[in-house]
Amino acid sequence: ELHPFDGCRHLIPALQPHPQLHLFSFFWNFLGLTEPVTRSKWHYRPSVSFQVYEVKQGSNLVEQIRLFIHKVTDPLHPKVNANRPQNVKSLSHPFSREKQHLFDLSDRDSFFDSKTRSSIVYEVLKRTRCTKAKYSMGITSLLANSVYTSAFPLHDVSFTLFFCLSLLYEQWASYSVFYKYQPIGLIRSYFGEKVGLYFAWLGVYTQMLIPAAIIGVIVFLYGCATVDDNIPSMEICDPRNNITMCPLCDRACSYWKLVTACGTARASHLFDNPATVFFSIFMALWAVLFMEHWKRRQMRLNYVWDLMGFGEEEEVREPQRSGSDTSDVFICRKGPDRFFLFFLSKWSEKVKLTCTDRLPAYLTSVVMMGFMISVTFAIVFGVILYRISIKAALHISTYPAARSNIRATVKTTAAIINLIVIIILDEIYAAIARWLTILEVPKTDKSFEERLIFKTFILKFVNAFTPIVYLAFFRGRLVGRPGNYLYVVGSYRMEECAHAGCLMELCIQLCITMLGKQLIQNNLFEIGIPKLKKLLRKRKSEVTSLQEEEVKILKRYEKDHFLGPFAGINPEYMEMIIQFGMVTLFVASFPLAPLFALLNNIIEIRLDAKKFVMELRRPIAAKAKDIGIWYNLLRGLSKVAVIVNAFVIAFTSDFIPRLVYQYAYSPDSTMHGFVNHTLSYFNVSDFQKGTAPLEPMHLHYKVQICRYKDYREPPWSSTPYDLSKEFWAILAVRLAFVIVFQNVVMLMSDFVDWLIPDIPKDISLQIHKEKILMVELFMKEEQGKRLAVQDNHNQETCTIPSSDDQSPSRPRSHSVIHSKASW
Repeated sequence: ELHPFDGCRHLIPALQPHPQLHLFSFFWNFLGLTEPVTRSKWHYRPSVSFQVYEVKQGSNLVEQIRLFIHKVTDPLHPKVNANRPQNVKSLSHPFSREKQHLFDLSDRDSFFDSKTRSSIVYEVLKRTRCTKAKYSMGITSLLANSVYTSAFPLHDVSFTLFFCLSLLYEQWASYSVFYKYQPIGLIRSYFGEKVGLYFAWLGVYTQMLIPAAIIGVIVFLYGCATVDDNIPSMEICDPRNNITMCPLCDRACSYWKLVTACGTARASHLFDNPATVFFSIFMALWAVLFMEHWKRRQMRLNYVWDLMGFGEEEEVREPQRSGSDTSDVFICRKGPDRFFLFFLSKWSEKVKLTCTDRLPAYLTSVVMMGFMISVTFAIVFGVILYRISIKAALHISTYPAARSNIRATVKTTAAIINLIVIIILDEIYAAIARWLTILEVPKTDKSFEERLIFKTFILKFVNAFTPIVYLAFFRGRLVGRPGNYLYVVGSYRMEECAHAGCLMELCIQLCITMLGKQLIQNNLFEIGIPKLKKLLRKRKSEVTSLQEEEVKILKRYEKDHFLGPFAGINPEYMEMIIQFGMVTLFVASFPLAPLFALLNNIIEIRLDAKKFVMELRRPIAAKAKDIGIWYNLLRGLSKVAVIVNAFVIAFTSDFIPRLVYQYAYSPDSTMHGFVNHTLSYFNVSDFQKGTAPLEPMHLHYKVQICRYKDYREPPWSSTPYDLSKEFWAILAVRLAFVIVFQNVVMLMSDFVDWLIPDIPKDISLQIHKEKILMVELFMKEEQGKRLAVQDNHNQETCTIPSSDDQSPSRPRSHSVIHSKASW
């Protein structure tokens, strides 16, 4: 149904379904062979191949090793382009009217490939304007005002490209080929460079997770193998020690025996052992190697996909963001949005928006971002209060099963609550970030995308990692001591860590959050929600059960309309960036994180592939030279990971206290007596009034002294309950470890970064030689033009042309351009 704008009628031929020849003719005229449709400056210049040349393989050792690895892994490569020679590459150049004589224009229907044709049509529709009264309407505003339901390129089902689509399904979207590499070249040729780069990056990330997962499993198995030889856990589990511990909460909690923490102590050793330090250093270097490997892979793809000069031409002439033209979209808006857009459009008609004009939107963004982060902190604090109150309630419960597993119940339920809150807030924060970015009215699409990504990343990162940061660095630090505890919100006493430390609880929280997000948010939502939306679209289109047979004979654009709209690849990147943070930031507490990430990504690749091929409309092919702001976020996370893991090892685990005790306080330089060394004494007569246990008699004896984990002076010293000299010695060693660990790992990372060049040597040589070949071709072309001009001048001055010799001679450069060159 068309909008009754007379000025919009010339959009009809582009929006209605046409054979490829008609669409091709439509934008062919736009390229300048006839009068162009619009006077807008053309910035999309597709690169078209016009020469084929032979690429000689390098003879150095690195190249030979790379070719050997390629032959060994040949069964893992998808069976595509089997007949294509590997040592031949096309020489391409951005198409322009001035250079059209370089290209073979004999077959205009196949001159541009399918993704390039769809991109050109989109550029035409975006720039074509129609007017009604004083309002200028484009395709984006027509969609915003519901003049058109949707606009999208069709899945191409021509014979050659349908074979391409079926090949993508067989060699990419099928779970039976999960062990194979992705057909990146085929993905790029159908979906465009931006989508191709995402799946190439995801493939490199998944591939690099394999060694990290193997080392993580080895570290975990080392902890399992040495748990029986761990002296501190053996001392905790020894009932002969008979150590009575102070209550974990006021009044409701009673004294307890340290031997009851035997299971937690043994489980903590699986993740808190000397191999953890080695694994943290390894993962820091792994992150650097991953970034370097991706840079080299990206440069190789840029060369193969002819994107080396893309940033120099297209990005400089990036157009104004079509969505920022608010005058296009305010006509049909209702309520406050229409009121806001009306004044914004009137404002932008008179003057260009300056920084002062944008200041209210910027202040709104800052205030809203701060408010959302405060909401996250408040929710985490609410979960803390839940843990405190439910622990006290379970202690006074008369149900035996509830009192026997208090710690496990509280930890697990709190982690599940945090997971549910994270999933809900993620969706809310994504919508708020988009709204705030629209308020800022960015000038270009690139600026809009980068601002949206940054806001969404900040909100989702804080949402996902705030509970983990609390457990790692704050829980158990702000507790106080028996007789002088720290209370919040009245009578709520701050939480303590278990005797073996908070590392086990950190591991549980990280495991549930990571696995829950991957299972529910990344996989279940990606499968269930698109199918539900597709069903609703069919119901909305009134496709009943009696019309199921008619669906089979629908036209291509009607069938594609039932598919889900393409929402961009930024949500896919965001999932993987948050996962990358969980793999690297707190890997010292959860060495199995790379393994779970690897298993998830193997499924994620095929799930996304099936979604792109079967569930989503075909995206408009977009060129991209790199992954953009995502690389900066990855690099920032890899730097922060070094600092975070240093603090986790130094302050969250017992690695430093064990090290200090063994070499400074142990009489025999062993770990015997370490548990007793970490426990301080407290006289129960020093309890504050109303905080002593109500039922201490189940121990069958009167308790006078109880123990608690801290480094404080005993009650019989001259300075009772003050921090002891052991505390300050351990704190100094912890800070020294953080400084040394950070600087050593950073130095090693910078050395690896310096050692590995960003551009592979064979690619740099081929780029240099290709530039030389291109210059030679253009020089021969210009020389041929000059010779042709001289011949014409000589013929005009020396001879009189006959009536049979009126046609101009063919330029000699064509014989050069169509010749085959080799190195």
